[in-house]
Amino acid sequence: MAQQTFRELGLSDTLLQALDKKGFKEPTPIQAATIPAVLLDDKDIIGQAETGTGKTAAFGLPIIDKIDPNSKQIDVLVMSPTRELTLQVANELSLLKGEKNLVITPIYGGQSIEKQKQQLKRVNNIIIGTPGRLMDHLRGRKIDLSCVKYVVLDEADEMLNSGFIEDIEYILSKTNTQRRTLLFSATMPKPILTLAKTVMKEFVTIQTKKVDVDISRVSQTFYELKESDKLEALCRLIDVEDEFYGLIFCRTKRDVDMINEKMISRGYNTEAMHGDLSQFQRERVLQKFRKKICKMLVVTDVAARGLDINNLTHVINYALPQDPESYVHRSGRTGRAGKSGHVISLITPAEFRKLNFIQRITKINVKKGTLPDVEKIIQNRKIRIKKTIQKKIDEGIEPKFYEFANDILDEYSIEDTLAGILKAAFESDLSEKHYAKINLPQREGRKQFSKRGNNRFRGHNSNNTYQKYGNQKQRRKY
Repeated sequence: MAQQTFRELGLSDTLLQALDKKGFKEPTPIQAATIPAVLLDDKDIIGQAETGTGKTAAFGLPIIDKIDPNSKQIDVLVMSPTRELTLQVANELSLLKGEKNLVITPIYGGQSIEKQKQQLKRVNNIIIGTPGRLMDHLRGRKIDLSCVKYVVLDEADEMLNSGFIEDIEYILSKTNTQRRTLLFSATMPKPILTLAKTVMKEFVTIQTKKVDVDISRVSQTFYELKESDKLEALCRLIDVEDEFYGLIFCRTKRDVDMINEKMISRGYNTEAMHGDLSQFQRERVLQKFRKKICKMLVVTDVAARGLDINNLTHVINYALPQDPESYVHRSGRTGRAGKSGHVISLITPAEFRKLNFIQRITKINVKKGTLPDVEKIIQNRKIRIKKTIQKKIDEGIEPKFYEFANDILDEYSIEDTLAGILKAAFESDLSEKHYAKINLPQREGRKQFSKRGNNRFRGHNSNNTYQKYGNQKQRRKY
């Protein structure tokens, strides 16, 4: 069967020219399914697609084609969970519109709100915004959404995980009741479907063929710890390895910055990546990571979406993901191209049931690990030092070093000389003082849950996406 073309999907010549300039020849599966559904039908749409599959063009192209450039009101509202994604969508739509005279305006936190107020006084055909900043403008009565014809909820799962559900519902209540709503999400947990039934009319579901993630060569281990001991455990697990090149997943931007700063203070060469980074900063960080100038990248799920990094040895779940599918996605980042990989999850006793649920749904067996003691770490480092010395000998040593060695041996014994050199070069690496004591927690028995409700993850209240809509107390600000 021949691949469809964008022209066959029914797009206008103006947009076809814009696509040709961008070098887009054939639609991706999500584009081929969504574009005609928007152009030729009037139903709401739920689309399941990961970042990097072209979903911005999937909803953007047909919407751009259908709206009137002479309109003096906001016709399209796109909601996105982070500033970075908001800017990304705005830039993408600006390129896709080609010569069509449309004003596309991003609205997000971190930018001057006064500047945004001035922009909102002008004509804006398409608004892309984070829920938090949109709420600011609605409260200040600086934005009118009453004539909106299309609402797009982009990365809906992340918006729910961030605690934006109440904001989303309020914002939608200020839009035209006859609008069309398009919801896109990489994962499709029950809260997403609950939201859809609440805010959408009759809808169709578009689900592109799922790409299977091969994690057959990936070992899966968890360590049960107090929250306060996670960083210490992470350092031990990194230090005991011969090689570590991996991603460290955290729940929030604040966690990413905190863990990254603490790792740097302990001497690790790490970088952080989350939605607050500019495109320039993001590219700089990724370049360092790809070149292995730094071998540890602390990230959120949103920031990691679309990343394609080869040869990762480890994925660390400093915090468990929000749903089983995300766990599989994280795991699939290591163990590629026939190589082995390791996924390590650091959990508190309260998260144990959540991990069990993930195992049950994904059919992945995650084994309980025993943290390496300090003696084991030091012993492994000694072995690596010996290998380094052997490598230098095998590569060949210049005569000047032998001359210097003989000068030293004229004054000191072989044992004192070698011990002094090792101390000078590796004293810090071989010191036990870097490691604090870890007191492993005791998980309480089932009785503590007997009189509580039916929440699957009792005791784990932080950003629990399995509750109706997610924990509102953990709302992040963007």
